[in-house]
Amino acid sequence: MDIALSSTVELAAAIAKRKISAVEALVAHLAQIDAHNEAVNAVISLDSEGAHERAKKADAAQARGAALGPLHGVPFTLKDTHETSGMRTTVGFPPFADYVAKQDSPVVTRLKAAGGVLMAKTNVATMLSDWQSNNPLFGRTNNPWNLERTAGGSSGGAAAALCSGMTPFDVGTDMQNSIRLPAAFCGVYGLKPTEHRVSLAGAFPDPGGAARSVRLMSCLGPLARSVEDLALIYQIIGGPDRRDTDLAPVPVEDMPKLDPRTLRIAFAPSFPSFPVAGDISAAVESLAGHLQGAGAVVEEAKLPKLDLHDDLEQGGALIGMMMEAAQPEPPEEPTPVSRWFEALARRDTSMLAWDRFFEDHDALLCPVAMTTAFPHCESGTPINVDSKEQSYWMLPAYGAVFNYSGHPALSIPCGQDSAGLPIGLQLVGKRWLESQLLGIAKAIEPLTGGFRRPPAY
Repeated sequence: MDIALSSTVELAAAIAKRKISAVEALVAHLAQIDAHNEAVNAVISLDSEGAHERAKKADAAQARGAALGPLHGVPFTLKDTHETSGMRTTVGFPPFADYVAKQDSPVVTRLKAAGGVLMAKTNVATMLSDWQSNNPLFGRTNNPWNLERTAGGSSGGAAAALCSGMTPFDVGTDMQNSIRLPAAFCGVYGLKPTEHRVSLAGAFPDPGGAARSVRLMSCLGPLARSVEDLALIYQIIGGPDRRDTDLAPVPVEDMPKLDPRTLRIAFAPSFPSFPVAGDISAAVESLAGHLQGAGAVVEEAKLPKLDLHDDLEQGGALIGMMMEAAQPEPPEEPTPVSRWFEALARRDTSMLAWDRFFEDHDALLCPVAMTTAFPHCESGTPINVDSKEQSYWMLPAYGAVFNYSGHPALSIPCGQDSAGLPIGLQLVGKRWLESQLLGIAKAIEPLTGGFRRPPAY
């Protein structure tokens, strides 16, 4: 058994059956971190000593016959945004360099209660505000497939740690493609659930106890190396809690086993006036063809009649208004409340249009991003896409459309481009039906090839 590259489900089963111990699982991942993190720089704030104690306690509990949770003894990392007691949470921002929360966030609490052994945090973009993971505290995360290229952001450390075997799973945040884009760049899976499905309480350091301003478009979701792992982690962290009052009381269901022949899939190799690399659009068309060959009902998408560029601008405006509300001092000319409600009404138009689209389709297959992992660069530098310079700010566009609409979406690895870099494709589904979307991803996994290990790992 290759412990470091085993899935979360496999590790949990091996520990439960006493084929390996929790300590052995931890040691294997720490060895992988020791061997590769200097080059990749994905794992930060490593708590080796504390993790060893937690793993020993997990083994002792099993030895005395205690009930085992679904993650009993499984080591894991968390994006450096979740509040964790006893471990600092910095979001790569110097003023938060030494911040340690008084309590775990609900997501952390649930993962620990399920038996998980937290090892470390993973690197991020400063204040989660870029699509490359680089910050003044911990530096730059490199892509294990090619160290000269980005792992993406803002969950880049999580994706890079996963694909290099340093952790079996992580939980990222996604306001504008921050889970799916790095997952695609590193060749792993990443799920952005429906908005208001996973608690946002404690999902960002809050030393001053200020009112929670991030309430829309942002989601927490798992990154992993298999669909089964996404489903397991999502079931653990999803659903209402006692701290986030926005959470919907919708049950988190088991991932169904689906027959590809029952699926209705729409596909879009690109969106109107959105740039995309030819290798990526070709991968969408190829997978659509394979799905049709497997018996699914497949048709090219007739996308809702929306101005998707305007959706992106409106989404950015909403984020700006939320950030304005979070400032310690109000601006000289604050945004009128009427503008906030106008923005929400405009957003309703997009949400309802996509709801109508999914009445006729189980899922939409489309790109995650306009390019595969690009060379490290300064934020804002134009990105080369098939020898044409494209705006840096279009990097999250394909994913951000569904942050704005609130629909669940996941990134699935689907082969490699002509440069040998992972291609990630996006599956989008109906609101509140993450389990069905995961079931679709599982049903088509044989057609995509799933996770592939980078050559040097």
